[in-house]
Amino acid sequence: MLDADLKNQLQAYLTRVSRPVEIVASLDDSDTARQMRELLQEIASLSPLVSLVERDDGAERKPSFRITRPDEPIGIRFAAIPLGHEFTSLVLALLQVGGHPPKVSDEVLAQIRDLDGEYNFVTYISLSCQNCPEVVQSLNLMALVNPKIRHETVDGALFQDEVTRLQIMAVPTILLNGQEFGQGRMELEEILAKVDSGAEARAAAKIAAKEAFDVLVVGGGPAGAAAAVYAARKGIRTGVVTERFGGQVLDTLAIENFISVKETEGPRLAAALEEHVKQYAVDIMNLQRAEALVPGELIEVKLASGASLRSKTVILSTGARWRDMNVPGETEYRTKGVTYCPHCDGPLFKGKPVAVIGGGNSGVEAAIDLAGVVAHVTLLEFDSKLRADAVLVKKLESLPNVKIIVNAQTTEVNGDGQKVTGLTYKDRVSGEMHQVALAGIFVQIGLLPNTQWLKGTVELSSRGEIIVDDHGRTSVPGVFAAGDVTTVPYKQIIIAMGEGAKASLSAFDHLIRN
Repeated sequence: MLDADLKNQLQAYLTRVSRPVEIVASLDDSDTARQMRELLQEIASLSPLVSLVERDDGAERKPSFRITRPDEPIGIRFAAIPLGHEFTSLVLALLQVGGHPPKVSDEVLAQIRDLDGEYNFVTYISLSCQNCPEVVQSLNLMALVNPKIRHETVDGALFQDEVTRLQIMAVPTILLNGQEFGQGRMELEEILAKVDSGAEARAAAKIAAKEAFDVLVVGGGPAGAAAAVYAARKGIRTGVVTERFGGQVLDTLAIENFISVKETEGPRLAAALEEHVKQYAVDIMNLQRAEALVPGELIEVKLASGASLRSKTVILSTGARWRDMNVPGETEYRTKGVTYCPHCDGPLFKGKPVAVIGGGNSGVEAAIDLAGVVAHVTLLEFDSKLRADAVLVKKLESLPNVKIIVNAQTTEVNGDGQKVTGLTYKDRVSGEMHQVALAGIFVQIGLLPNTQWLKGTVELSSRGEIIVDDHGRTSVPGVFAAGDVTTVPYKQIIIAMGEGAKASLSAFDHLIRN
């Protein structure tokens, strides 16, 4: 099942195995089991330390296989043929069970070992899901380190009856001891924080004990990462506090307009940002949500955990989130046809019919851009007329492959369980319901800047964005801002990075002069 190049790569990886690895396959008479056996036989043939055993070990799902050690049972199981995005998860499981050390701090490993109780995780994935491997690899590592933890990866396409029975409509979906634990991308630290009841208090105590920073960056997206790198390179004490390192980039499917990088995926870019920041002496405090900003000689940032941080300067880069339609199906099909960035994702729908939700400038501009790429664009506007500038509306109306529908209230996103197939809307005049067959839905009803916690502290625009000058300065001395959270036009990754660098240089200049 593996081509020659992939087989050679895997064989090279398996030279890092130092302990015997046993693959225990629980198979049936299905064609899937035949393919699984073929894959496992190929893997076992690539290393003398990897052996394949076929036996019924009481597996709930067949076909499936465990990756374990002959002398030390380990709770890692795949009810899947882990190719595609999950091939890396398979390789890492083999290496780590085989003694290759994981790239995780001793502190995190100790936290996993200290977890008490029985944890039976099941993760439903698809092989085309780019967010699933992060969850699978994190839970596999936990099962490796702690014998009280078990994790099974289930390919929903192979166990469709089970997926239907459990009404699983999005991947990854994680169950813990039979109950839903989480959905969507989750990093190891996030999973641990959810199962370890004392983790938040310990993290808060550790944060509260930190000395004041020279520059504290609030937010870990492209703007925050750039700001941190520029600050750290000045040799000053730099910290990053963020709810989720990578920010909105983690939810971006494909990135094809990041100059010098022809094509990448959001999670891959986010990982590269974090790796770059970690090359410097930057104190990264992940999974921490800022709740208040208190100006002063030392600026204080209060966190949801109860801890506080102090800094001589602060750079706000908390980003923005797409405004949701809040209709059934939207969450389930996000990144599976429901998307928010025509610049990034438009080319993925080449030759297919799509819809744009929203008749303001952003929606009409998106429809114009998409019309040159896709087969057909249906623009739906809630109001009785488009709200965009007249010149944009005139251009849109001139395009032959665009249909404009006003007085349209989107009521549901339709799909087949894997991807978007269309939407349902209500005619607000007649009350009639209509369905439109589509491959993609671009939601363009505005961005919501993450500034709720800043109201009454820094000056905000009517849209809630932080007002900044051409140096990234806010209305509060020593407080700077960058990226999508600000009034700077064009919310793009590459622009956010530049603004982050600018704000960091301005903060350094402020420190020198004060």
